[in-house]
Amino acid sequence: MDRIVRILDFLAVNKTVKISLLAEILDVSFVTLRKDLNNLEKRGIVRRIRGYASLDGADETGKRMAFNHSIKRRIAKAAAQTVNEGETVLIESGSCCALFAEELAVTIKNVTIITNSVFIANYLTKHQNVKIILLGGDFQPESQVLAGPMTVKCAESVFSDKFFLGTDGFDPYFGFMGEDHIRVETSVELAKRAKKVIVLTESAKFQRRGAYNLFKLDKISGVFTDDGIPKEAETVLLKSGISLIKVPSTEEKIKWRHFPGHPPILFTEKEG
Repeated sequence: MDRIVRILDFLAVNKTVKISLLAEILDVSFVTLRKDLNNLEKRGIVRRIRGYASLDGADETGKRMAFNHSIKRRIAKAAAQTVNEGETVLIESGSCCALFAEELAVTIKNVTIITNSVFIANYLTKHQNVKIILLGGDFQPESQVLAGPMTVKCAESVFSDKFFLGTDGFDPYFGFMGEDHIRVETSVELAKRAKKVIVLTESAKFQRRGAYNLFKLDKISGVFTDDGIPKEAETVLLKSGISLIKVPSTEEKIKWRHFPGHPPILFTEKEG
């Protein structure tokens, strides 16, 4: 898993890299690296094109998964600890949510996931430990999400203990925000089918605003993020009585690396 994180961290910085060079950078055999890339390509996270690995052309959610991947995985692991064996959870789309769903499938027995994300349903196809209920609706190809009135109608017959979702932005007054009004409206209705609403997001989202109000703070039970969250946002969440869980972030040093026969490339080294 550490090697997968390093691959995605590297691609998040460089976008495209020759596979033979990536094997040299990671100090692994070409055969080992090819297996890792095969796995990532099948899950829609990377593309391989004529000897190169690239984020270009990958699924939108998979592509976003590569950015701040190690932080998102820590968030997913922390959130998964709140789910019990045999529980039913509702999960919206997004890179944090996809990693969270995978963590549930790997670590929690007999969990049922209700989702409107085609990406998440496909992402978990090889896991036998999880039951997936995929809601219908209008298909949004870029995000691989099902949304709209039909999705809401499908959800009328289900109920979950917790609803996990991501966010596109935050405002101290308006709360959590989204960029797509159809998905926002769908998420608001899906939240009515759960006891608790929990946001999974990296701290960078707290420095952005979305176009539409998603949830005011009094509708949120918990937030899982990293310790880079702005102090103002943290104060607002805590004053609102929201359970705030922060995972460690990792300091990054980005510098030029030179390899014989190749132009200089950016390489991310992690500390902590």
